[in-house]
Amino acid sequence: MFFYFYKGLILKVVTGNVDFRTTRSLSCRSVAVMSVPLCLAACALFLYVLVYYGVFRGARCSRSVTLEGKTVIVTGGNTGIGKTTALELAKRGARVILACRNQEKAEAAAFDIRRESGNNQVVFMQLDLASLQSVRSFAKTFLKTEPRLDILINNAGVMGQGRTEDGFGLAFGVNHLGHFLLTNLLLERLQQCGPSRVVTVAALLHRFGNIDFPLLASQKDLVLGQSTWYNVQAYCSSKLCNVLFTRELANRLEGTRVTCYTLHPGVIYTEILRSMSLWQQLLIMPFAKLFFMDPEGGSQTTLHCALQEGIEPLSGRYFSNCALQRVGAKGRDDALGKKLWELSERLTGL
Repeated sequence: MFFYFYKGLILKVVTGNVDFRTTRSLSCRSVAVMSVPLCLAACALFLYVLVYYGVFRGARCSRSVTLEGKTVIVTGGNTGIGKTTALELAKRGARVILACRNQEKAEAAAFDIRRESGNNQVVFMQLDLASLQSVRSFAKTFLKTEPRLDILINNAGVMGQGRTEDGFGLAFGVNHLGHFLLTNLLLERLQQCGPSRVVTVAALLHRFGNIDFPLLASQKDLVLGQSTWYNVQAYCSSKLCNVLFTRELANRLEGTRVTCYTLHPGVIYTEILRSMSLWQQLLIMPFAKLFFMDPEGGSQTTLHCALQEGIEPLSGRYFSNCALQRVGAKGRDDALGKKLWELSERLTGL
């Protein structure tokens, strides 16, 4: 609209057929008309910057500590915040084990990380958290081939319907039980290499979680149905399990040289949405692209918990935005955490 107005005005000036008094009047009105959308656009831009940087973007991990001679496991390290976390640790000189299910994607990710970090000590090891047998096989291979374990990062997570190889609900089986078993099988090596850390990626959504023990006993799942709503609820509850697991683990490790932390990584648009249907992804994608953090931003609190010096007295606690945060009420229930631990031991055969 404004382009055609000014194009016509220029032609009139060139041909001499213009009334400058009329032109001044039209120009003033045009500026007034233009000022409204410009003001709205400026306000929208200001609001976006305020929300993105104040709420979504988050803080940055400032630790540049060297990790030469250290070994780190990152589950789900082939994509999203897991891959970015692995890259940052590799840049600091660590030997990084990408513990992943998909060999092709994991080997491609390992190649990318080696190339970008200049660190050749980045390798793939097969791990399917939806199979307790695979978890045991991974632990056996790792303990046989790797002399050290300094940091274990339980990063992998899923949201969606389905069952694990052992018949558990997918979110409960992968997000909690798989990591529970993995951590316990590697705990002795972590203690031998102390000071060492276990970092488990949870989520703010743990506040909406619930653990129904009779339902777990009868259905081997945290929810009863398989709809989208139930999938979200199962995810929330699995994240509550992560928080309770970390709290109880810290209680059991008190007096040792192993500390553990759980965290909310931020609101991130990653491949966790691959479990959603196409229409759900299309619905959330525009908002996610504008406001959600990228994987680099989402990895910062994980890196903080893995690297920050002086947080050892905060073992078992919950972090967000690279800072200590108060966990939800259920996440502070030690009796609930102990009961979940004992049930998890029975379900995994420990």
